[in-house]
Amino acid sequence: MHSRPFFLRGTQLQETLVKTFADMLTLEAAGKDSWIGPPGPGVGKRLFGGHALAQALKAACEAETEGRMPHSLHAHFLQPGMADKPMRYDVTALGAGRSFSRCRVDAMQGDSHLLTMTVSLQVEEDGFAHADGPPDVPDLASARRALEEWREAQDNLDRMPIIGGLGLRPVEVVPVNVQSLFGGVAHPPRSAMWMRARDAGDADAAMARAQLAYASDMLFLRNALLPHGIRPGEEGIQIASLDHAMWFHTAPDFCQWHLYASESPWAGKARGLSRGHFFAEDGTLVASVVQENLMRVVGGRPAEMLRAGR
Repeated sequence: MHSRPFFLRGTQLQETLVKTFADMLTLEAAGKDSWIGPPGPGVGKRLFGGHALAQALKAACEAETEGRMPHSLHAHFLQPGMADKPMRYDVTALGAGRSFSRCRVDAMQGDSHLLTMTVSLQVEEDGFAHADGPPDVPDLASARRALEEWREAQDNLDRMPIIGGLGLRPVEVVPVNVQSLFGGVAHPPRSAMWMRARDAGDADAAMARAQLAYASDMLFLRNALLPHGIRPGEEGIQIASLDHAMWFHTAPDFCQWHLYASESPWAGKARGLSRGHFFAEDGTLVASVVQENLMRVVGGRPAEMLRAGR
């Protein structure tokens, strides 16, 4: 079932339909160990990195024949792709034992090699266990009220870079601190948001992991920009994901709300580092994420403005 986008209003709200994960993550077989993934909402005309991550992970699951599920992925974004074109995912087995198997997934658009990902899959086992708890942040109901108040106060929401397009994605997002995440004033390099899949249908174990991989790239590199008062999409700054790693600690159920808490411990040399954790609403640590991104000053924007957060 399609849902209406929370962040869009007026005629856009009436006319726009959101693609669901079922639309975007159902792959078509294209020969031995190859699958085709349909296009979806991009960043302008460019492919959204989380879209490629999710489809590549889904392809790795399609190629697995012994019931193992991904516990980690490590991906490198090699060049930008087009949002309106399908992707081909070629899976190469790298070896398997009784418990683990590993493969490489290469994402292609025509002759362009856009992404390469290694995936490790494991048979579920018991073992020693410990886990950090979630940070102390406002609950979902409080965050939703704050978001609604902020939304109603905006007169240019649909024109804001990146933000207006959030309503087109198959993930509901409720920021814990909407002013810091969406504002243009410098803030400490950390954020948190409640997230879940828009389509409420049941997802199998492979689909749920792919959904979480998609969500893990949403607003993630924003952390490295926060101390500098820069919004993604602004003139004078070129941003892109460079690589992305993710570990699944337990099977997610992304039809339920998750807290995505993240921070940027470092930026420099035209790059920024972000790390984050997904927690289920009951506080269970579900997954961890690390990403490095490009954040390059361009177009004559003085570097001192970036450092000053102006």
